[in-house]
Amino acid sequence: MEAYKALIVDRTQDGGHRCEVGLLDKKRLPQGELLIRVAYSSLNYKDALAAAPNGGIVKAYPFVPGIDLAGTVVSSEDDRFREGDEIVATGYELGVSHFGGYGEYARIPADWAVPLPSGLTLKEAMIYGTAGFTAALSVQALRDNGVYPEGGPVLVTGATGGVGSVAVAILAKLGYEVTASTGKPEAKEELLQLGAHSVIDRNELTPASARSLDKQRWAGVVDCVGGKSLATVLAGVKYGGTVAASGLTGGTDLPTTVLPFILRGVRLIGIDSVFVPMPARRKTWELLATKYRPDKLRELSSEISLDEIPAAMAVMLAGRSKGRIVVKL
Repeated sequence: MEAYKALIVDRTQDGGHRCEVGLLDKKRLPQGELLIRVAYSSLNYKDALAAAPNGGIVKAYPFVPGIDLAGTVVSSEDDRFREGDEIVATGYELGVSHFGGYGEYARIPADWAVPLPSGLTLKEAMIYGTAGFTAALSVQALRDNGVYPEGGPVLVTGATGGVGSVAVAILAKLGYEVTASTGKPEAKEELLQLGAHSVIDRNELTPASARSLDKQRWAGVVDCVGGKSLATVLAGVKYGGTVAASGLTGGTDLPTTVLPFILRGVRLIGIDSVFVPMPARRKTWELLATKYRPDKLRELSSEISLDEIPAAMAVMLAGRSKGRIVVKL
């Protein structure tokens, strides 16, 4: 293991930028108690930004992106893990300031590793990845705030994306009537197959003239978009309903008023998947392996190799990707 294969993002001597598969010496691996033989990673929007020339994610080069990884412990300096243990790691500084999952090997702090739950394979863990983990946190936030299937329809925005597609599948598995919003009309049949009850065009959530309060439509919302769309969504949530917000593809501004909150008791819950405390992190992964596991989990994803990542990133940055993309190492 003197050298290992990885996707390397780097600056060139002439000030340019490169993102390509190459070899790295194992001595370049960062500090951490666990040496991992990576089996699978996945592709996320943050990964695509990390590999872009001006993505604003990576601060030091060369760098190996990949905010998710699943693999087997090769060596451990921590008593909680032993050689041969299978683990999954997402969030923290992985793939942001710490070499990530786009390499055959990774070294990470033991505090970042979750033992692979019984009932999940390493590949299935990466079908979920950060996106699935975020979707599960979002669904749990709805349930923690009293949104159950008998309360009425729930909405998922950005439903063809990683978080959205998994959220649709989880909610359908739990018996919710799911409305999926998307800007990709060709994906309607796929969303229905995932369990959506109905599919609406995202333009319905960005009207020319938005209201502070609108017809009460949804008991709960998993919002993966943000921006003006989220403002419209808040105006249409039922009394006492909850919105779990995790996305910003629609922008960071939220042009709304206090009316949904003080007249209808609507709750807006922010979902962060990066620094979730380990007890909650383990609990969420157990739910993904059991109660939240969709019947068609493997149909949520496509698989690519390490060499195919740059092309897949370009598609994602152009807004044309669908579902989860698993990277086989």
